[in-house]
Amino acid sequence: MVDLAELSSMHGSAASADRMKKRRAAEFRLKLYGILAIFLAGLALVTLMWSVVGKAVGALTETYVQLSVEYKAEELDPDNTGDPKVIGRADYGGFVKDLLKETFPSETGRKEKRELYDITSSGAGFELRKALMADPSLIGQTQTVPLLASDVTDLYLKGSFGKLRPQAHTGDLSVIVSDDGKTAEILTTSDDFAKALLSVKAELVDQAKSLRRQAQLQNAGALEFARRATAAEDPTTKAENEAQAQSRGTERDRLIGLAEDLEARASAAGGTEQLSSSSPTVLIRVAEGWVKLTEVSNTGGKGRVVLPIESTDQLPADQWKLYLHDLPENARKISDNQIVWIEKLRSDGVIKTVANWRFFSAGDSREPELAGIWGAAVGSFWTMMVTFLLAFPIGVLAAIYLEEFAPKNRITDFVEVNINNLAAVPSIVFGLLGLAVFLGFFGVPRSSPLAGGIVLALMTLPTIIIASRAAIRAVPPSIRDAALGLGASRLQTSFHHVFPLAMPGILTGTIIGMAQALGETAPLIMIGMVAFIVDIPTGITDSATVLPVQVFRWSDFPERAFEARTAAAICVLLIFLVIMNALAVFLRKRFERRW
Repeated sequence: MVDLAELSSMHGSAASADRMKKRRAAEFRLKLYGILAIFLAGLALVTLMWSVVGKAVGALTETYVQLSVEYKAEELDPDNTGDPKVIGRADYGGFVKDLLKETFPSETGRKEKRELYDITSSGAGFELRKALMADPSLIGQTQTVPLLASDVTDLYLKGSFGKLRPQAHTGDLSVIVSDDGKTAEILTTSDDFAKALLSVKAELVDQAKSLRRQAQLQNAGALEFARRATAAEDPTTKAENEAQAQSRGTERDRLIGLAEDLEARASAAGGTEQLSSSSPTVLIRVAEGWVKLTEVSNTGGKGRVVLPIESTDQLPADQWKLYLHDLPENARKISDNQIVWIEKLRSDGVIKTVANWRFFSAGDSREPELAGIWGAAVGSFWTMMVTFLLAFPIGVLAAIYLEEFAPKNRITDFVEVNINNLAAVPSIVFGLLGLAVFLGFFGVPRSSPLAGGIVLALMTLPTIIIASRAAIRAVPPSIRDAALGLGASRLQTSFHHVFPLAMPGILTGTIIGMAQALGETAPLIMIGMVAFIVDIPTGITDSATVLPVQVFRWSDFPERAFEARTAAAICVLLIFLVIMNALAVFLRKRFERRW
C-alpha cells in the first residue's frame, strides 16, 4: 500500500523541484532554439529578396531622349511613293546619328562621334522605322519623338556610375577661350577649386604608395640576385646575377624617386596639378557651355571645351556651376563627354523616364535596353504544357496500376525501388539522356519546347508517381469495399471512386513537380535551350528558351544593365513558383476530405 504522505514528500522535495527546474529550462532552450532558427531563416530570406528586388527595380523603368525630328522625304522616301516597303529600306540608324550631330554640332572627332552615338540605343532607329511604316503621312513633317536611350545613358541617370555633385563656390569666374574654341583657361576670385586640388593630391599619395610597393618588389629581387651572385662559382653566372641585381636596384631607386616626387607635390600647399583619366573629374558649366578641366589649382586651371561657351565675360558666383564626379573616368563605362551631353539634355527637359513595359513584352536581345522576357515566358509555357501532357497521365496511370492492380512480387518491388531512386537522380542526367536519345536517336528538334518538355516530363514522373501513390493509398479501404460490394469492377472502383477522392493529393504532387521543372536549368542547357533566341515561339517545335535559362544567360553577359534584368527575371520566376505552390495548397485545402 502506497504511503500518500511519503509520495507527497517525494514530489515536493528539493530534488524534485530541481529536476522540474532543469526540465523547464530545457523546454525553454528548445523553444528558444526553434525561434532562433526561424528568425535566422527569415532573415536569410529577407536578405535574399532585398538583394534581388533591390536590383530588379532598375529594370522596371527605361529612359527616352525626346528630340525634334524632321522626317525628310529626300532621305526616307525620295520618290514620294508612300509605300511602307520603300520607307522601310531607309537608313534609320544613320538618320538618328544625323539627328544627334545636329543636336551637338560642335563634336567633329571620330572618338567623340562614337561616344555621341552611344547616347541613344541602336533600337531607336527601328522604332522610328516602325512608326513611319505604320503612318507614311508623317513624311515631311516635324515631330518631337522619343528615342530610346542606351543602357549607358539609362544607368548613368539611375546613379549606377556615380553622381555628378555640385560644389559650393563663392568667387567670380573669368574664362579665356582659345582662338580655335577648343580649350579654355579658368580663373576665379576665390579658392573655389581647393577641394578638387586636394582630391588630386590624395590620388598622388595613392600613386606614391603603389610605386613604393613596386620598389619593395624590385629591392627583393635585387637582394636575391645579389645572393645568387655571391654563391655562384661560375664567373659567367656570377656576372649575370650581378647585372640583374644592379638592374633591379636601379629600377628600385627610380621608383622611390618617383614616389618621393609625388609625395612632395602632395604635401606642398597650393600648386598646379594635371588631371588624368584616373583623377577626379572636374566640370564647369558656364550658361550653356561646359568645360572639363585638365589642369587644376586652388583658383582655377585649364581645360577642354566640351560644349561651346558663348560669353567670356566675368560671371558672378550664381551664374556658373562647379561639379565633381565621384568616380574617375577610367573607373566607369561612361565618358566625361557623355556625362556633359546627358546633363545638357536633362537641363533642356528632353529626358523622360517611363515604365519599362518592353521588358515584359519583348524577346531577347544583345542590347540590354531592348531585352525582354516574353520570349522566355512563352517558351516556358510551351515546355510546361508538353511536360504536363506527358507526365500527368503517365504518372497517374502508373500510380493507379502499382497501387490497385500490380501484384506484389519482385518485379513490382524492383520497379518501386527504381522509381524512388529516379526521384533522387541529378537533373543533368536527364539532360544527357535527352541529348543522347531524343535528339541524337529520335531526331527531336533541338532547342525546342518539345525536347525540353520530354526531358522535364521524365524528370517529373517519379515525383508525380510517388505523390499520386501516397494520395491513392490515403483513400480508406472502406470506399473500395463498398464499391466492390455493390457490384462495381476493380477498374470502375479505381477510376470512379478512388481516383476522384485522391485527386487533391495527386494535383498537389503534380503542381509541386511542375514547379520544380519550371525552375530547372541544367537539363535544358544540355539539349540546346541556352541558344540566343530573338523570335517568340509559336509552337512546341520552334526554337525557344525558358525563364531559368534566360536568367543563366543574362547573368553571364558583361553589360552591367543586364544585372537589373537578371534580377527582374528572377522575381518573375519566383512569382510563378509562388503562384504554383499556392495553387497546390489551395487545391489541397479546397478538396481535402476527412475520413
